[in-house]
Amino acid sequence: MPPERELHAYYNTEAADYLRLLLGDRVKIRDAKPITLPNDSEPAPDIAIVKPLGAAYLEHHPYPDDIFWLIEFSNATLSKDLSEQKDVYAEAGIREYWVVNLKEFELNVFRELENGCYATVFILTAGTVSPLDFPEVQIQVRRLMTP
Repeated sequence: MPPERELHAYYNTEAADYLRLLLGDRVKIRDAKPITLPNDSEPAPDIAIVKPLGAAYLEHHPYPDDIFWLIEFSNATLSKDLSEQKDVYAEAGIREYWVVNLKEFELNVFRELENGCYATVFILTAGTVSPLDFPEVQIQVRRLMTP
């Protein structure tokens, strides 16, 4: 993959910092670090919000059961992230997957696994969204994609 451009790097970093503030020590925010999927692949999503298992991650990368949700920031790879990558994560049992579309500045939220596919998708440009595992946390959609 080519190196990420400034737009991608900026929003990825800002969103990770924002999520750390909101979620504190209830999670570990991993930026562009591998996760291990059942098919033995190890993709490195832009942000993985995972269980804070500490030294367990010395032995293995987070498995699907360790992952609360994943976020990709997409511009050049938008089509792939909304199709192939989405399908890979759904088949692996990742409960929730978000794609921040940096072309249209919208958030695509994929949820509710059914037969290895996401049954629910919604697209947001404003307002708030709560992750499935943290319904009390209100994430401002615009904070994920505006300076």
